[in-house]
Amino acid sequence: MLAGLLYAIAAGLLWGLIFIGPLLVPDYPAALQSTGRYLALGLVALPLAWQQRRALATLSRRDWQLALLLALIGNLLYYCGVAGAVLRVGAPIATMVVGTLPVVIALAANFLYRDQEGQLRWPVMSAAVALMLAGLVLVNISELKSGAALLGGGHYLEGLLLAFFAVACWSWYALKNARWLRTNPRRSPAAWATAQGLATLPLSVLGFALASLYLHLEQPQFPLPLGPRPGIFVALMLAIAVLCSWLGTLCWNAASQRLPTVLMGPMAAFEILTGLGYSYALRGQWPDGATLAGVLCMVLAVVLTVAAKHRSARA
Repeated sequence: MLAGLLYAIAAGLLWGLIFIGPLLVPDYPAALQSTGRYLALGLVALPLAWQQRRALATLSRRDWQLALLLALIGNLLYYCGVAGAVLRVGAPIATMVVGTLPVVIALAANFLYRDQEGQLRWPVMSAAVALMLAGLVLVNISELKSGAALLGGGHYLEGLLLAFFAVACWSWYALKNARWLRTNPRRSPAAWATAQGLATLPLSVLGFALASLYLHLEQPQFPLPLGPRPGIFVALMLAIAVLCSWLGTLCWNAASQRLPTVLMGPMAAFEILTGLGYSYALRGQWPDGATLAGVLCMVLAVVLTVAAKHRSARA
C-alpha cells in the first residue's frame, strides 16, 4: 500500500502541470492544445514501444481496443475539456470543478466494485466526501466570489460545462483503467502506458488535422500548423507529453495495481492540489486562509479513506 500511495502522489505532482499548460499559451485554442499534446505523446511512444515490444506483444485484440477507447476518452476528450475550461473560467475554478473527481471516483468504486475489492462503510465514505466537498469550496471561495457575476454569461457557463464534461470523461477512464490493471497484476504498468500512447497517435493525427481545418475556416489569420509561437508550443507539448501523459500515467498505473480502486478516487485529489499550487505560483500569489483550510480538508479526506481501507484489509 505504501508503494501505491507514493506512486499516486507522484502521478498527482506530474498531472498538476496540465492546469497551467493552457495558461502558458492562451492564444492557442483548446482543441489544438489537446490534439497537439497527444500527438506529441504518440510520437514519444514509438521508441518506447520498440523497447517494450515483448510486453506489448502479449496484449490481446480486446486489450488494444480498450487502450484505444481509454486514449480517446481519458486523454483527448478529457484534456480538451480541461483546456477549454481553463481558458474560459481560469485555472482555479476549472481546478475546483475537476476537483470533484476524487468524490465521483470514490463513490462509484465503492458501489461498483464492492464485491471484488470490499466495500468501505458508507459513514466513513460520507465523512470523506463531506471533507472533500468542503475543501473544494474553501479552496476557491475567493474565486467563486469574483466569478459570481459572470454566471449569467454564456462564456462562463460554457467553461463550467466543459469542466464537468472533463470530470465525466476521466471518472470513466480511472475506473476502467484501474479494473484492467487490478485484474492483470502481472502486466507491466509502463507497457500499458505506452500502449495507450500508441493508441492515441492515430486519434491525435486525425484530431489535429480536423482542428487545423476548423481554425483555417473560422480564424484564417491564425498561422497553421503550429501557431504564432511554434517553438514554445512544440516544447510545451513535448514536455507535457513526457511528464504528464506518459510518466504520470505510468505512476498512476503502478498505483492502480497496488491500491484498491476505491482509494484511487481520494488519491486523485493530489492532482487537484498540485494544480492549484502551480496556478498560484504562476500568479506569484500566496494562498489565503480559506484556501489553506480547504487543502487541509482534502488531505484529511484522503487520510481518513486510506486509514479506513487499511483497517478493513487487516480485519
